[in-house]
Amino acid sequence: MLRLLNIEFLKLRYSRSSKILILTYFILITFIALIASIEFPIGNMNFRLADQGIFNFPFIWHFNSFIAATLKLFLAIVIVSMMSNEYSNRTLKQNLIDGLSKKEFILSKFITVMVFSIVSTIFLFVVSLILGLSFSDYNEFSIIFSDLEYILAYFVKLTGFFAFCLFLGILVKRSAFALGFLFIWWIVETILYAILKWRIFKGSDIADKIVQFLPLESMSNLVKEPFSRLNAVQTAANQLGSAFEKDYTIHWYQILIVIVWTVLFVYFSYALLKKRDL
Repeated sequence: MLRLLNIEFLKLRYSRSSKILILTYFILITFIALIASIEFPIGNMNFRLADQGIFNFPFIWHFNSFIAATLKLFLAIVIVSMMSNEYSNRTLKQNLIDGLSKKEFILSKFITVMVFSIVSTIFLFVVSLILGLSFSDYNEFSIIFSDLEYILAYFVKLTGFFAFCLFLGILVKRSAFALGFLFIWWIVETILYAILKWRIFKGSDIADKIVQFLPLESMSNLVKEPFSRLNAVQTAANQLGSAFEKDYTIHWYQILIVIVWTVLFVYFSYALLKKRDL
């Protein structure tokens, strides 16, 4: 396993664009802390995001997981480029000639995906913990480490999304087209949901139950938007007579659905590579 991981990191080591994208991703997560400390002058008052409760424990785990997950496209580009470079630089064929099996090749890619997800999750946990200890109004031990399931959901979501990108990179071979295919897939899921919701199952939640099994939608469901949980938003909604009724809980079956998709994408990647004549 270490040998396979070493092979992949040697390839990334000499890819300048990959190093820039990876560094950009972690810098942007760090910028969450910078945003927290910025004061915005509004009239005679200074407005600071950190004072609005977004970094209070345990809400911070939800908020930061959502924000960091929206930045995953940077690492997705690295994953897709990693595969396209294998074809354009002919390193895939050379690896197989040197004795690496197709199964080991896919395994090396998936291990790299797992490392990206693990490092990202640990980094997010540390940044969130530091921000929470600095700005949270609640510092009791039991409160600090409640709702940590959002960090787990973030890890599962990243792993599933990167496995999907890995499959697309093998399927399409070119990074730009693979990312384009990813965007088209998102549009297809959106259109399908709209048809089910507003044309077929009007006034019913059957559409939501169906689309939760789609890959991108299942990943999105793991960490839902946190903004409507803010007290200011809830208060404004109540005053307007439209209170939010949204389930922010991370259910076990939602995690299971994404794990199943992750396994399928890795299997599809291997099956496609095994069938393809290189």
